[in-house]
Amino acid sequence: MQIKVEKADLNDIDELVQMRLEYLMEDYGSLTDCQTEKIKSQLLIYYQNHLNKDLFVYVVKSERIISCCFLLVSEKPANPSFINGRTGTILNVYTKPKFRRKGIARKIMKFLISDSKEMKLDFIELKSTDCGYNLYKSVGFEDVVSKYHNMKIIPIADEIKMPEK
Repeated sequence: MQIKVEKADLNDIDELVQMRLEYLMEDYGSLTDCQTEKIKSQLLIYYQNHLNKDLFVYVVKSERIISCCFLLVSEKPANPSFINGRTGTILNVYTKPKFRRKGIARKIMKFLISDSKEMKLDFIELKSTDCGYNLYKSVGFEDVVSKYHNMKIIPIADEIKMPEK
């Protein structure tokens, strides 16, 4: 199988929505009909507003998209860790099950890394599942050790859900 990586464009939006939903269903186990409809609606608008501006989606096609990887580029005030102020976050690395274990994700990752150098990104980060860990290590990603704690808060409606003590 010839593996050709390319960047998705606005003509690919419907397939990107489907790929994202497949990824989420595999990651979360299932989605309710309500979640699926809300996510679809948000994704259509999001892709139209962000694709090839600050979101770059790398795909491999075999008639239709069979594998994808998202690169979200953020611009921040510079500091010694990101002197150019531009960083990337990888999301949604997904290959349809029947096309896995053929080197497709590795090829996409290498293409993305090369592209990120041209974009002058200071670094690219990702969160890895156990399943993807060896792939990411093999293309140069390293575990991050930091004096900072990874934290978050989830605002819901007009309230802020506070962590339990």
